[in-house]
Amino acid sequence: MKKTSRRSTNRAIVYIITSAFCFAVMNLCVRLSGDLPSMQKSFFRNLVAVFFALAVILRNKTSLRPKKGNIPFLFLRASIGSLGIVCNFYAIDNIPLSDASILNKMSPFFVIIFSILFLKEKLTFMQGAAVFIAFIGTLFVIKPSLQNVDLMPSAIGLAGGMCAGFAYTMVRILGVRGENGSLIVFYFSAFSCVTMLPFLIFDFHPMEWQQLAALLGAGLAAAGGQFSITAAYCHAPAREISVYDYSQIIFATLLGFIFLGELPDVYSIVGYIVICSMSVLMFMYNNKKWIFKEKNKI
Repeated sequence: MKKTSRRSTNRAIVYIITSAFCFAVMNLCVRLSGDLPSMQKSFFRNLVAVFFALAVILRNKTSLRPKKGNIPFLFLRASIGSLGIVCNFYAIDNIPLSDASILNKMSPFFVIIFSILFLKEKLTFMQGAAVFIAFIGTLFVIKPSLQNVDLMPSAIGLAGGMCAGFAYTMVRILGVRGENGSLIVFYFSAFSCVTMLPFLIFDFHPMEWQQLAALLGAGLAAAGGQFSITAAYCHAPAREISVYDYSQIIFATLLGFIFLGELPDVYSIVGYIVICSMSVLMFMYNNKKWIFKEKNKI
């Protein structure tokens, strides 16, 4: 694995915070679009990103042909990522915005797990403990019990986080293999639109202009988030930057309160604290390891 410079890591941090804000805005727009099928919302969310990515590709005169050997990774990123979007949108429509966001933000922990499997990155005791405790934190958010009517959408939201973690691992692999970030976004968005099209044709729900505007807004925010998150994971490994992805929880909580009047319950707040604390701990641990390695070079 190619080592990343401090400058590259700092750029990745800026990218990932930008993506966190964009995805929080996207989630809000998805909720504001009202009672529409998740497949329909996903189609319009990705349709904007297709044209946005294509415009960037044409402006930069980038070839639409992927680099040799990258097609399988592009397919996995697109297919699993599309499934993750549908799961996330379902959760957004059925549980508080901040809960849906924190469950989706389990993706960095899944990235660590999948990076071990596909990138052969080593798992330390500290990383393993952090992942385990973070999953305990999700139990406070999901609150598993037969009386909890939000159990199923919460579980689906967590599944969305797992799919996102797998998809971002593929993004990391593609970045290491030198694939163009705009091309990754284009193929993902185009694939998602094509797979959602049959559902749109046979189960289309008429929309008012406010709903269409909200979905187009979600698409614009998603495009910004996709370009930013792709750039982030292409510039640095997940272990160095994933903690900053949790700024989305702050953005989502603020937007949910301002526009929807939502406030998370005590159990959810405990879950947020546990998960975010493990993310901060992992960041400090990885940063300490990086400084130690740099000192040894001197």
